[in-house]
Amino acid sequence: MNDPHRDTPVARMGAALSSARAAAVMLHGRGGSAEDILELAREMYHDEFAYLAPQAENHSWYPYSFLAPIEQNEPWLSSALRKVATVVDQCISSGVPHERVAVIGFSQGACLATEFVARNPSRYGALIAFTGALIGPRDADLRHPGSLAGTPALLSSGDPDPHVPWSRVEQSAKELERMEAQVQLIRHPGRPHTILPAEVKLADKVLGSLNKPMIV
Repeated sequence: MNDPHRDTPVARMGAALSSARAAAVMLHGRGGSAEDILELAREMYHDEFAYLAPQAENHSWYPYSFLAPIEQNEPWLSSALRKVATVVDQCISSGVPHERVAVIGFSQGACLATEFVARNPSRYGALIAFTGALIGPRDADLRHPGSLAGTPALLSSGDPDPHVPWSRVEQSAKELERMEAQVQLIRHPGRPHTILPAEVKLADKVLGSLNKPMIV
């Protein structure tokens, strides 16, 4: 299968895209599901938001660690990035401005969200990565061309984490800053591989800024 995620479903919650003030694309972690990540969305719920959660084939966006050589995670990684692009493009074609589309993920989904935004630079509503970082081996060149034009980016992770080294989260934050994102980097010492209520509160605050009428 060269495009394993192409035909997987997209779960939805909240406002219809045609009438939504903003949209949140929610990316689940390894072993998770679209329904799981929409449960998180309920904790960051805004009536005028559309929440969309694509499902990974076999509940995994790519088979190996995000620190593995890129080619080992192909074609699943490229398929996953295309899947996210399809959902983001659907939001925009339905009338949600690019700068009101947030990309949010946990763990493997957070790595995918971060990599997607870096590879497809624009002004997004937000990038919210709960325990995630840019994808590639430890010695990878993390530089990406283009500008994120002030995109708010929240990178929040535990340290130590069994899957995502804090050093890579820091490196990713520096690269996103170089790409002109407005980065909040939050370290939670000793936090297990989960999402804390305080992290959800921070993320909800970021999303809340998208719930204001646009000035035209």
